[in-house]
Amino acid sequence: RISAAICGGSINPDLYRTNIHRSFCLSIDQAHAIHPNYASKHEPQHAPKMNDGVVVKTNSNQRYTTNGMTGFLLRELGREANVPMQEFVVKNDCPCGSTIGPMISAKTGIRTVDAGMPQLSMHSCREVMGVQDLTYGVTLFKTFFEKFRIIDSKLSK
Repeated sequence: RISAAICGGSINPDLYRTNIHRSFCLSIDQAHAIHPNYASKHEPQHAPKMNDGVVVKTNSNQRYTTNGMTGFLLRELGREANVPMQEFVVKNDCPCGSTIGPMISAKTGIRTVDAGMPQLSMHSCREVMGVQDLTYGVTLFKTFFEKFRIIDSKLSK
């Protein structure tokens, strides 16, 4: 619809494919921070801490849509913004929820990354997250809009 509106009602197939190729989706949700009472539920190197930065979420069963390239792009944006980045990979023996990221990526073909800010007690009436992570998120999102195209163009060469 956006392509049709830009092109005066008809879709130019070349413009559409170019736009999809150049597009990028941030699928932003929250992330499970390591809980002091359930530390064994996290892999030691993939245990996000509150107030320690934005979390890039990866899952080998494709419950999250992050792949090598999209995760790298987000980490580069974090580096550019001086925002610390953390990693979350679900432990193999634990079930995992999902986000809308895989559906967006599959239905549109748009590169997508799943990320979020760490929190405790997800889906409870007492969710808790660090204030600094909110600031990190806002800074990262501003940098995305300001510098994504520059970083992406360097990788496309």
